[in-house]
Amino acid sequence: MSMPNRLGGIIHTYQKFDPVHFPSPTAPPPDLVSPVFEHLLFYGNMRRLTEEELARAIRIDPSQIRGLGPSIAALMQMLRGRKYKILTTYETERVQEEARKQYHDFANQLRPPPKLNRRYQESVREEQLRDLEQLWYSADEHSPFARQLLKLVERLGDKYQIDELAAKYDFTGRTAMTIPEALEIKEELETIDRLLKQLEEAAKTGQIGIVDLEELAEFAEPGDIEQLSALQQQIQDYLREMAERQGLEQSGQGFQLTPKAYRLFQSRLLTEIFSALQASRSGRHQGPVVGEGAIEMQRTKSYEFGDSVTHMDIPASMLNAMLRNGPGLPIRLKPDDIEIHRTRNNPKCATAVLLDMSGSMRYGGLYVNVKRMGLALDGLIKSEYPGDFLQFIEMYSFAKPRHVSELATLMPKPVTVYDPSVRLRYNMADPNMSELFVPPHFTNIQHGLQLARKYLSIQDTPNRQIIMITDGLPTAHFENELLYLLYPPHPRTESATLREAQLCAREGITINIFLLSNWNQTEEDVRFAYQVAESTRGRVFFSAGPDLDRYVVWDYISRRRQIIS
Repeated sequence: MSMPNRLGGIIHTYQKFDPVHFPSPTAPPPDLVSPVFEHLLFYGNMRRLTEEELARAIRIDPSQIRGLGPSIAALMQMLRGRKYKILTTYETERVQEEARKQYHDFANQLRPPPKLNRRYQESVREEQLRDLEQLWYSADEHSPFARQLLKLVERLGDKYQIDELAAKYDFTGRTAMTIPEALEIKEELETIDRLLKQLEEAAKTGQIGIVDLEELAEFAEPGDIEQLSALQQQIQDYLREMAERQGLEQSGQGFQLTPKAYRLFQSRLLTEIFSALQASRSGRHQGPVVGEGAIEMQRTKSYEFGDSVTHMDIPASMLNAMLRNGPGLPIRLKPDDIEIHRTRNNPKCATAVLLDMSGSMRYGGLYVNVKRMGLALDGLIKSEYPGDFLQFIEMYSFAKPRHVSELATLMPKPVTVYDPSVRLRYNMADPNMSELFVPPHFTNIQHGLQLARKYLSIQDTPNRQIIMITDGLPTAHFENELLYLLYPPHPRTESATLREAQLCAREGITINIFLLSNWNQTEEDVRFAYQVAESTRGRVFFSAGPDLDRYVVWDYISRRRQIIS
């Protein structure tokens, strides 16, 4: 039986949005964490984020909001139509002339004091607001002239605005405007331009939240505003949900970062770093070390004196004894019967990272790249090498241990001494002396190495290293309780720093120097870095700021492979 042909029928449509989870649950969620962290790294500001600031970080595929509200294109066309009607209705030549005449006529009525007359005539002729304001400060503020001068400033301001209106927009109409009408039209046109820019941005990124609905309500139909407001609310609810999922907790004062947000940002940093590396260089540990380790392997070997019986293969050892003695009890086990599981070493690595936060690190935003590298390295160790030890140390005129949660807030120290030559000494053992009295923007590499050696010396592993990130020579050092700040860099500071580096080498600590390029870097900076590396059998890397995180992370992975292979 054939089906009859019918006109019409059921039409199935596919809406590109989910009415419960907005936008489509198959679409990737917007990245709210990265923009927040980039702002935090640059400004070091831990203040809470408002919903408006967070709304500007969201990016949604515009196709996902199509059909949910009034057409953005229709709203833009309506605003352009309103703007076109204004420009084709009015002309500006007559109102410009009226504003100029009003200003000069009023200026001719004023009678300035004789001592201010010449300045007044020049100011009126030059038509400069600043000159008229300075003239008001010179006059008696309670005099009639001062009160009239304020009115003259207001008329000159109107003339400025009308001249700006005529220069900014191409009027082609014939209807003249009064001065108040011209000012109102100027405000209306600027509002239309502002709304058009907001709608254009919303059409590209889906940022409906940035559209000022109160201003748009003056031009659009009430029904359109209600629909757009509902869409805006829906996006804001979605944004709050995504913020909570990505570790941005909301409180009465706004959003704040949580450890979950830190982990998410670190994982994205590592993803970006590894995507830039060659595919052939990626991977995990290679070539396990066979020896006295913690993880048993399937392969076995005959017992040798000194092997731990905790790794004995009991079934294989008993079978060897039975084969040697034959059936029957008791079974007598001899050393030749014992089989020992081979083990795999997964040695721990201890690392101290010295972060230069002296005054020169502010140039070119070097400090931002240093902090980004620190977060990436911490994320790598937590995810790939959880047994490793990592300690961050901030270097400036002093050295201070820092937890990873403090990295994002570190900032280059402000320069407080501008003399071309600085020779300062502070007795830090003096109870009346405080760090607050010491200029903070110098570089104390010696104290940083000393603090790193203290942390690494108590780690139960022979694999200890220091990663030092700086842009130049040391300019501060300790001699017992005395702190010296010497600029330009002095051989005395270099010698003290080299002595501390050699103490690190004597304890088996490798020093890796990542020397960042800077506009004021000299040959002496490079030579000193090489001198430290050669005297301690360390290494020097030259790195541009943006590539620092990739270089440090990959070098860490390479060193771990060398340790266990």
